[in-house]
Amino acid sequence: MTRPQMDFWFEFASTYSYLSVMRLPARAAEAGITVRWRPFLLGPIFAAQGWDTSPFKIYAAKGNYMWRDMERRCAARGLTFKRSNTMPQHSVLAARTAQLALEHPQGIAFCQNVYLMQFAEGLNIADRSVIAACLDAAKLPPDLIDQAQADANKHRLRDTTEEAMRRGIFGAPSFTVEDELFWGDDQLDTALDWAQRHAA
Repeated sequence: MTRPQMDFWFEFASTYSYLSVMRLPARAAEAGITVRWRPFLLGPIFAAQGWDTSPFKIYAAKGNYMWRDMERRCAARGLTFKRSNTMPQHSVLAARTAQLALEHPQGIAFCQNVYLMQFAEGLNIADRSVIAACLDAAKLPPDLIDQAQADANKHRLRDTTEEAMRRGIFGAPSFTVEDELFWGDDQLDTALDWAQRHAA
């Protein structure tokens, strides 16, 4: 029997995606769900709404709530969390590299390393040396960074982001089971349950 499948849409600059990335592999394995990891960019999606940055920066009250909410949630899950001085971070290099890293079994570890570097260590994920360290920790080839800059890979990320827009995705993390959309880390278990019951 074919295992149910779910798509996981994540943006490396997204605070709440950090929560999902760190717990999704174990939860999906428990649920018997195959997950396709889909890094994408929220910048173009925000721009289409007329925003030039994250809504957490545009609306101060919302941003203040998010930081405190993240502190509470991370503490409850035993995750280290540091507020970033540059939020949202520039995530293009990480996303391009992740596309290639996820072609390897260690790709999920790479993605987790990027989130840990940013939200646990407070480092800049736009820094090539930080991404190189994430690859090294995941035992992936260092030249994936260079390969990630190839035009074909750049277009691939653009296509994925455009697909996210077509599917009505407006934030991260998001989960899709066929045409059903679930948004937010608090919807992770709901999405997995839906995949168990409804995925073809």
